[in-house]
Amino acid sequence: MSPELKPLCDQVVVVTGATSGHGLCTAQMAAAAGARVMLAARDEVALRSVVDEIRANGGTADHVVTDVSQEADVARLAERTIERFGGFDTWVNNAGVGIYARILDMPTEDHRQLFETNYWGVVYGSIAATRHLKTRPGGGAVINVGSINGDMSGPVLAAYNASKHAIKGFTDALRIEMIEAKAPVSVTLIKPSAIGTPFPQHGRNLTGRRARLPSPLYTPDLVARAILDSAQRPRRSVTVGGAGKFQVLGATMLPWLFDRLAVAMADKLVEPDQRVGRVEGNLYAPQGNSGHIEGRQKGRGFSTFTKVRLHPKMAVGAVMLLGAAGGWAMTRRGKHALA
Repeated sequence: MSPELKPLCDQVVVVTGATSGHGLCTAQMAAAAGARVMLAARDEVALRSVVDEIRANGGTADHVVTDVSQEADVARLAERTIERFGGFDTWVNNAGVGIYARILDMPTEDHRQLFETNYWGVVYGSIAATRHLKTRPGGGAVINVGSINGDMSGPVLAAYNASKHAIKGFTDALRIEMIEAKAPVSVTLIKPSAIGTPFPQHGRNLTGRRARLPSPLYTPDLVARAILDSAQRPRRSVTVGGAGKFQVLGATMLPWLFDRLAVAMADKLVEPDQRVGRVEGNLYAPQGNSGHIEGRQKGRGFSTFTKVRLHPKMAVGAVMLLGAAGGWAMTRRGKHALA
């Protein structure tokens, strides 16, 4: 049974990690489109602020303080959303944390905690959402935010990269099982390239140098648009940013060469001249620095690759138009030659 995904204006949308980055952007854009939105994060002050802003702009929103690494918290999020809005149509597993550290310098407890949030948070959310959506008339969408780093890896962000590989494996398995069960649930993996969110400022940093993201960067709204498109049209996966897709192709087709080129990525993830002490980050608890969509680094606001991926008919039309223009040019050229 295929899911019958509704327009956003008729949906209830749950977003985890909704107080910063593309999670915040997704919540705001969904509410602006008329969706009723339930926001989830650990920082109650930030949650209240975002909900107040959405309501002030005419939107409908509520919040549940949620630590996605705790299964009971995620179950309560689902229950509260059903109580508040009568159910939900789209569940976005977006919450995530990062650690900037060399593998041999990373405490095991930090590595485990990152997986508790990034991987187990997605597992708990996907299961809670799927159980509800399987019985909801028309079904709905589970959207998991992974990364291009789920298709390749690199230095300094090893734990983060590994968690995104795990998310991809889990999401693909969930999708296959929903197809097998003929359940009306669309399961989408969103794979952002480097995005200009506060991720480097929020992550734990053990490198001694200020964290950053490698160029080129894209703006968070591109990720939000891909998420909300997938809430209305079943998508298997969406890579956000052509640069990221190019990197993944390189890692897949020439892995031995990619390994050697990726060595240079270490210097692109930290600023060599900016020394900092140990940065605790939000790995174990929010640091009161939420509420921002963009980080210190700004991204580009357009990706032709992603635009074409979400709107393939536009690409076909463009190709036909170019073909017609080329044919016209050749005809004109032939006439001039005969003259």
